[in-house]
Amino acid sequence: MAEIVRMPKLSDTMTEGVVAEWHKKIEDNVKSGELLADIETDKATMEFESFQEGTLLYIGVEKGQTAPVDSILAIVGKQGEDIAPLLEGEKKKAAPAAEPKKEEPAQAPAPAAQTTPAEAAKPAETVKPASQPAKPAVAKATNDGRFKISPLAKKLAGDKNINPSFIRGTGDGGRIIRRDIENYQGSGGALPVVLEESYTDEPLSQMRKTIARRLVESKFSAPHFYLTMEIAMDEMVKAREIINQVADPVKISYNDIIIKAVATALREHPRVNASWRGDFIRYSNHIHIGMAVAVDEGLLVPVIRFADSKTLSQISAEAKEYAQKAKNKKLQPADWEGNTFTISNLGMFGIEAFTAIINPPDACIMAVGGIHETPVVKNGQIVPGHVMKVTLSCDHRTVDGATGSAFLQTFKLLMENPVILLGMQNI
Repeated sequence: MAEIVRMPKLSDTMTEGVVAEWHKKIEDNVKSGELLADIETDKATMEFESFQEGTLLYIGVEKGQTAPVDSILAIVGKQGEDIAPLLEGEKKKAAPAAEPKKEEPAQAPAPAAQTTPAEAAKPAETVKPASQPAKPAVAKATNDGRFKISPLAKKLAGDKNINPSFIRGTGDGGRIIRRDIENYQGSGGALPVVLEESYTDEPLSQMRKTIARRLVESKFSAPHFYLTMEIAMDEMVKAREIINQVADPVKISYNDIIIKAVATALREHPRVNASWRGDFIRYSNHIHIGMAVAVDEGLLVPVIRFADSKTLSQISAEAKEYAQKAKNKKLQPADWEGNTFTISNLGMFGIEAFTAIINPPDACIMAVGGIHETPVVKNGQIVPGHVMKVTLSCDHRTVDGATGSAFLQTFKLLMENPVILLGMQNI
């Protein structure tokens, strides 16, 4: 008997999915456990295996299309089986269709306009022929002043810095086409302005929809406050150079060190390692650090689990693996769930300082800026120094100002004195 394959719920926040690729086509045999399709969720593109066996009789969501969770993805059954009853049953479950519009009576033709004596006295306008033979023209323009030019020709003109107003179009109606740009040998001036307004509308991906929804929920439900601290990084810069001389082939990044220092500070300040749960606050005994990773479609937050118990080399290897999986959209739900604290680092982009929106259900997120050289005062003398700024965003329902400040003081101590941090564990 034919069975409906429904759009699966592949993450806890997924409400709809996009079929990125079909691995079977109509009339193909399908076995249980065999790869049926790739489904793009709000966080990753995941492989979807069939739980049914038989012949693929129907595809309900074409490649590239979006469908809500539990809608018909496909139908699998015996070859030649009638699936009409299944489809009819689904239609009956759906909301009743809107009533058809009533046909409006045809309108009577509008009466001919009355001609006033004054209008009758005006000389009749000369009527131009409906069409004229096309002649090559120099930069023919449309009625709104835009040049008639093909998109490809316009791009080539921009690349070559050529003003199309100096070019004779040889396309239909004097339209400037590719060969006109390529064959142009004149010495016309450089293109002074953009020829026409344009824009591109890009549909929201499942990931971007979820990011937008979660950030709005976080920003407007959690009362944020922010604590910023400046950290002297001279000793850490030296320590990292030494570490990477002896830790070959693993190279330790500043982000790896920050993850370790945050995890160590959270062990000292467990009330920051918390989350708001509506009618209670949860203080986690384990420390799972979410690290924000930028991808083309938004932001993913894979989780370094039990980060306080791992060495820098282990953290570095995990972080690199997760970052690559995120960029390839290969993260699985287990990779991004369970964070108790999140770090967002934009230092590698030259950002000095910023504030981040809390990543639910965490109570805090730390925004990390870049390390930059600046004049600092040491022992009454102005000398060059390396400085990094961090900003802790806190959910005031869970973490108070004094609690967040004490955590930052411990983090600052560890970063400014790497011997304390590194003395607690093997590299």
